[in-house]
Amino acid sequence: MEMKQENPTIEICPGITRRTVAHGKTMYQMMATLAAGSTMPPHSHPQEQIVHILEGRMRLIVDGVPRELSTGDSFYLASNVPHGVETILPTRVLDTFSPPRDDYLAIDEQRMAGDQ
Repeated sequence: MEMKQENPTIEICPGITRRTVAHGKTMYQMMATLAAGSTMPPHSHPQEQIVHILEGRMRLIVDGVPRELSTGDSFYLASNVPHGVETILPTRVLDTFSPPRDDYLAIDEQRMAGDQ
């Protein structure tokens, strides 16, 4: 029986990593781990995104407007809306995207191919 190789942990920016959890034809889900004090600069992407805070606290800056999110909170981001993050406490986030993040999946594949 072949064991499924776990998806690699990829650094997005200093103090922030992501790992693909699951994906299909129209959805992609990842776990992000954010160190206290880490920041993600404003960016946007064509995918819709739902941010769900599993634990911790962070400031999500959406189109220049800060919103504080903590354990149990969720937030919907429409496609192409600029957003960034300032992490207040160590935080774990479950992010869901539609359509899938093919860019992230390609990076995962490259990393896993290099690890063999």
